[in-house]
Amino acid sequence: MSFHIEVPVAREDLKPDENLCDHCTAKCCRYYAFPIEEPTSWKDFDYIRWYLLHGTPAIFVDEGTWYIMVLADCKHLLPDNRCGTYETRPQICRTYTTKDCEYDFDSHYDKLFETPEQIQEYAEAMLPPKKRAPWMKELAKQKMSLPVVS
Repeated sequence: MSFHIEVPVAREDLKPDENLCDHCTAKCCRYYAFPIEEPTSWKDFDYIRWYLLHGTPAIFVDEGTWYIMVLADCKHLLPDNRCGTYETRPQICRTYTTKDCEYDFDSHYDKLFETPEQIQEYAEAMLPPKKRAPWMKELAKQKMSLPVVS
């Protein structure tokens, strides 16, 4: 799974006095992601399905590691894609450099899940069928009909 991003100026074409940030779309300020444990059970996949029911998260797998990604612009991102609190920005932003930034990086994921239905379908393909509780088996054997309402 990949997304191709057109960049206005190629990194290697920057003039010595130019800053990459002058051409950036602020990808790094529009989401955050952190690793999660690889799901191995129906319960694990149900938690992931629950994550995907809230707002704009996505789950991706990159080089075998599972991540949750939350798509959310930083509240200090300005219309020109610069930081509105540059002088007091968090340390994580201060240590992030343009050397290996995502400016011209096409996002490639081993797997990408954006909806609860996608993760459910994947779980059904990867896990053995769910076991029914004994009371559910008995209930399934019973003929049930809805009452007729006149």
